[in-house]
Amino acid sequence: MDKRLLEILVCPLCKSALTLNTQKHELICKADRLAYPIREDIPVMIIDEARALSPDEVI
Repeated sequence: MDKRLLEILVCPLCKSALTLNTQKHELICKADRLAYPIREDIPVMIIDEARALSPDEVI
């Protein structure tokens, strides 16, 4: 994923910065404990498409 794109993307729910999880191909919002999928190098920034993170996944 392009680092410039990662710098400008924010969580659509709370507008917090996102972190990239390259192993799972997801963008992580630690504030909301959500993981937004990246499909074919395109981040899917739809709240309903995000999965909830378990407490041990949020580091």
